Amino acid sequence: MSPVLEVTGLRTHFHTRAGVVKAVDGVSFKLEQGEIMGLVGESGSGKTVTGFSLLGLVDPPGRIVEGSVRLNGTELVGMSERDLRRRRGREISMVFQDPIATLNPMFTVGQQMRMALESHGSISGRAAAARSEELLTMVGIPSPRARLRAYPHEFSGGMRQRVAIAIALLHRPSVIVADEPTTALDVSIQAQILATMRTLATETGTSLIWISHDLAVVSSLATRLAVMYAGRVVEEGPTADILRRPRHPYTQGLIASLPAMAEPGAPLTQIPGTTPSLLSLPPGCPFAPRCPRATAACAAEPVLTRDGTRAVACFHPAEPA
Repeated sequence: MSPVLEVTGLRTHFHTRAGVVKAVDGVSFKLEQGEIMGLVGESGSGKTVTGFSLLGLVDPPGRIVEGSVRLNGTELVGMSERDLRRRRGREISMVFQDPIATLNPMFTVGQQMRMALESHGSISGRAAAARSEELLTMVGIPSPRARLRAYPHEFSGGMRQRVAIAIALLHRPSVIVADEPTTALDVSIQAQILATMRTLATETGTSLIWISHDLAVVSSLATRLAVMYAGRVVEEGPTADILRRPRHPYTQGLIASLPAMAEPGAPLTQIPGTTPSLLSLPPGCPFAPRCPRATAACAAEPVLTRDGTRAVACFHPAEPA
């Protein structure tokens, strides 16, 4: 079976007065139907720009300069804005980080869901209300018929995010890109939304890309991880394998820095140094200045090399178990 989404050599650059910012620098991955993939890394690693690039939502001075994004066999890179708008929401949707910034405070939730439905074809008011009520029920909002008449400010943060997820699901898209949608929520609400998304992916067959800097959150949801650093995927594979046996030094550092990995009272482990400026990346491996295993070989650029279900871009990866 062909993958639902196939990304090959994607490069998104921002041309600024200071120079060219290589926010996404050769990202490649595949997404199967119903699969949940986590896209993780530090802030500034290129995760969000990758997600925006998939939907063609990168504004000037940014643009996709190279690569391919194939959705259900159709190439999206180079497609006109008009054709992209026909596919956004219907074939590929996005759940943004802050629902209060994406939901219009002037319209009720029901009005906004109806407008989303009408953007891809005519639909009667009764059918729109029925579909909207069905989706609110699916994402776990109580009294869905009454809540269709409520405004966004009448919902809690967790409920607003559920509404955003329901809107993303209205047209039964093949792929949903979720950009850190639980970052601002408390732990209990976060767990509820993760459970909801896992169930929805299973029941609807929708594939999900979950963007986050929080490995603990992603590990409880995603079946596969892609770890990004300086605009590149440095390691990719099944979630359980990567968490148990990380091969790239950067992935090892991310996992070791989790508070749960430290002994009580002991200082937290940290990755030395800071992420490099995307305006002036070091030659060769961008992680080399921070890497404890760096050698002269790292002056060359590592290639993401696949070995079975795992892939790693490193000249000195840890040996597989």
